[in-house]
Amino acid sequence: MYVPTSFAVTDPAKLAAVMRDHSFATVVTTDAAGAPFAGHVPILFFPERGPHGALLGHFARANPQWQHFQAGREVLVIFQGPHAYVSPSWYQTRLAVPTWNYVAVHIYGEARVIDDEHELDELIRATIEKYEAGRMDPWRAALPAEFKSKMMKGIVGFEVAISRMEGKFKLSQNRQPQDIAGVVNSLSRSSEQTEREVAALMIEQDR
Repeated sequence: MYVPTSFAVTDPAKLAAVMRDHSFATVVTTDAAGAPFAGHVPILFFPERGPHGALLGHFARANPQWQHFQAGREVLVIFQGPHAYVSPSWYQTRLAVPTWNYVAVHIYGEARVIDDEHELDELIRATIEKYEAGRMDPWRAALPAEFKSKMMKGIVGFEVAISRMEGKFKLSQNRQPQDIAGVVNSLSRSSEQTEREVAALMIEQDR
């Protein structure tokens, strides 16, 4: 990923927050012929697994992407944070063009298929707990054993051992303070939640 120095973020806590809060990620692999292949799945980040942490997720078994996981073949996982169009009309600087503010985290590493039934069951349990947490009436996954077994046979779990991370928070750092203030003011008043989130991140970076 192209990351100018002014937009680079290396703080593990900030990268972890993006992975936690925007966990529906894009997994990019290459097939045997070297052609790129992308999948879109929920991903869990476990910082305590390995020297740099690990990402865990699962595919439908019918999805051929899990067969791309081979030793020595790098996997890319992309987390897209909040983003927003930025109008030059919000700047005090008159000579300017439109742009886009956004947050992205790229994770690289080798992946392995999770074959162990107990390990896969724990992964699915953790996934359900994450997305059911905070609901007034969370689903408890109390499924008949035969039905659950059938469903589990239809998926393949995987773990990506993280080797490196890239974070890009493009939040108008290259603009004059008065221009940044104009962007924050406009995005803060937006009816779109994701645009208000961008404004909040811009405010946070100045603290």
